[in-house]
Amino acid sequence: MSRAFQKDWEVILDKKPLSGSLNMAVDDYLFQTLSDKPKTYLRFYRWEKPTVSLGYSQNIQKVVDVNSCQKLGIDIVRRMTGGKLVLHHKEATYSLCSSDIKAFTSTLMDSYRIISQALMRGLEKMGLKPNLAETPPSSYKRGDLPCFSHPAQNEIEIKGKKIVGSAQKRAGSRFIQHGSIPLEKDEGLLESVTFLKGEKSEERKISISEALGKKVSFDWAVEYLISGISEFFEIILIPKDFNAEEKEAILKIQKEQYENSEWTFGGPSTSDL
Repeated sequence: MSRAFQKDWEVILDKKPLSGSLNMAVDDYLFQTLSDKPKTYLRFYRWEKPTVSLGYSQNIQKVVDVNSCQKLGIDIVRRMTGGKLVLHHKEATYSLCSSDIKAFTSTLMDSYRIISQALMRGLEKMGLKPNLAETPPSSYKRGDLPCFSHPAQNEIEIKGKKIVGSAQKRAGSRFIQHGSIPLEKDEGLLESVTFLKGEKSEERKISISEALGKKVSFDWAVEYLISGISEFFEIILIPKDFNAEEKEAILKIQKEQYENSEWTFGGPSTSDL
């Protein structure tokens, strides 16, 4: 029996790398367009340059070496979702926005697990053997270590190493979850822009290329991930292109929110938390 209630999803495949602020604005726009009527968007995208993304409520002074980012030409954005710092570089990034509670349930943990299972189906099609992680150490939950320092509960790992890092935001029946799927190593950039203090984060993460023992491309990986997700949810994916009005709305969100230094460097006000 099909898991999904709403059978047709719209898919956005951004093969051209975009800026961090524009990527976040597109995801934000998709989330804002959801209503109580069941609707689901699936998006895969890339980044035009290495970019650090912060969780919604993270203190930038505790987790990012801003000076190093500026020297290395690395962008910084703040996400609308929670979670921990991620360095986006040589990866496939996904986002899934939905108001279909019959497909995803109404709870964060259940929908998180279901999406992980769908992504695992795509990884399995690549020839990998992923599994769901168990509860991470309490020090990781409470601390300021980057996202890929440990797999969180129901995140995906291979041979004990994290291969997908995700974060979610919910508002009633609507939610957005987006996440990073490394294709190759980040060449030590993460340690250069964070305060890891000797933490060996590279030993706790793995890329698709490393796991398979061969270099893979964005297009190749995304094809398998889309196939796995379609099969898992038993849905039909309909390509979506933004019209002029939608593009204008996205650029407005980009300018007012994700290019706003008060949002990026100051974060949400205490009344928003």
